[in-house]
Parts: sequence; structure tokens; C-alpha cells
Amino acid sequence: CPLRCLYCHNPDTWEVKRETPYLLEPEALLAEVLRYKNFIAKGGVTVTGGEPLLQPEFLKEFFRLCRENGIHTALDTSGYICSGKALEVLEQVDLVLLDIKTIDAGLHPRLTAVKLDNTLRFLDELEKRGIPVWIRHVIVPGLTDDDEALSKLAEYISSYNVVQKAELLPYHTMGAYKYEAQGLDYKLKGVEPLSAERLANAKAIFMKHGITV
Repeated sequence: CPLRCLYCHNPDTWEVKRETPYLLEPEALLAEVLRYKNFIAKGGVTVTGGEPLLQPEFLKEFFRLCRENGIHTALDTSGYICSGKALEVLEQVDLVLLDIKTIDAGLHPRLTAVKLDNTLRFLDELEKRGIPVWIRHVIVPGLTDDDEALSKLAEYISSYNVVQKAELLPYHTMGAYKYEAQGLDYKLKGVEPLSAERLANAKAIFMKHGITV
């Protein structure tokens, strides 16, 4: 993944460390999916990461095969990679789960080590193509949980016709042990998980702006 989110619970996806890459063809992955097709008849397939759009050619073909077999396709992405072949993947996507870390352009690099611009351009592209979007947003105490920031994000996404809902995710520390295991410094050490009260407050703010949560 090109992002380095302070609260990332999958730091093992940051770098490719295998000496011998694990190779899998789209057709082989589809064969695995088809084994469970009866169980996902009312759902579909979601590809997440890390960042799935780092492998655009594989992903586009896999999604094409899924749709050919009547399987709904969903992409979970930060939207950071929003040009060239990555955008071609959208031709085979039924739903995008777009992770917006913050709408504050100054805070975004502190949270993720990258600028906000690409994510917003990606959302614009989804609007242009008419692809349904669910916004995902992690609420971190002391960083993204203040009412003003939440209201600004809710107001911003409410202007997009393709945004169907927002999934507000409370910050947790379940991935902290991975940092120690990999010799990494966990930057949010000491930050407590988000309380149920603060999560309810965030949901109320989004609903006030007409966003389904």
C-alpha cells in the first residue's frame, strides 16, 4: 500500500517482502470464488488490501470474469491511485468502498504520508461515471473525531449523487501487535479506542447532513 496511515492495522501490506512472488491468475481466483457462489448469491466479491489498484490489470480481468458469472463486484480503495490503468478497472466495478481519511488537506499527510488530492479526484471520477459509492471513514480520538471535522466531511460527500451511505468506523488497537512483531513504532500508542458515545455523535452529524449511516 502506498499510504502509511497512523492507525493502519495491516502494516504487513506496506512492502512486498516475499523473495518468490505468489502468482495467481484471475481465472484461478475466479474458480475459488465459484466454489462459494451459492453462499454469495445475494452479495458478491469485495477486493481490498493494502491497495488493490496496485495490480490494475489483474483486478480488471478478475472483476470482468466475476460479472460474466453474475457476481457483483466491489472495490475497497483509498483512491490514491487514480490515473491510467487504475481507472480502467472502474469499467468492471459495481460498487466502490472509498476510504476517506480526512477532508482536511493539512491533516491528511500527517495521517497517511500522502496528499489528499488524489482521493478527491477519484471521487470526482466515480461521480462522472455514475458508480455507486460507500464512504468509509475511521474516527480517531484527538485526530478525526471533532464535530467540525465530521460536519465538513459529511457536508462535502453529501454533494455527490453517487454516495449512497457512509460507514463510520471506530478507531481500535487490534492491529498494534503487528507493529511490535515487525519492529515498527506504533505512532498512536496510548490513544484509546473510540467510545460508543462519540461514535453515536458522529453518526448523528452525518445523518443531519442527509447521509445514511
